[in-house]
Amino acid sequence: QVRLVESGGGFMQPGESLRLSCWASIRVDSLTRMDWYRQAPGKQRELVARITGDGSTEFADSVKGRFTISTDNAKRTVYLQLDNLKPEDTGVYYCHDDLYNYWGQGTQVTVSS
Repeated sequence: QVRLVESGGGFMQPGESLRLSCWASIRVDSLTRMDWYRQAPGKQRELVARITGDGSTEFADSVKGRFTISTDNAKRTVYLQLDNLKPEDTGVYYCHDDLYNYWGQGTQVTVSS
């Protein structure tokens, strides 16, 4: 079983930055792909960013140029850097591993003036 624990959410103003963390109970470099999803109120969960074992990254069009995904294998952590936050970035952010299909409990990000 894989445990994923997200942290770092908060209440932010537009234009601010935030870094989310996803700690994994196993080595993240043993996982084929790690994803960050988010779910806004009343909407379906959507993929925000992903990183593969070789370091390749993908981003949703809505966050390209503003979000960055990275890993720290020594800390078994996947990060999501959120820059230039917008109100539409509000939602619960979830970490997901593609190999074993486990989800974290989510961390709330609220962007409002």
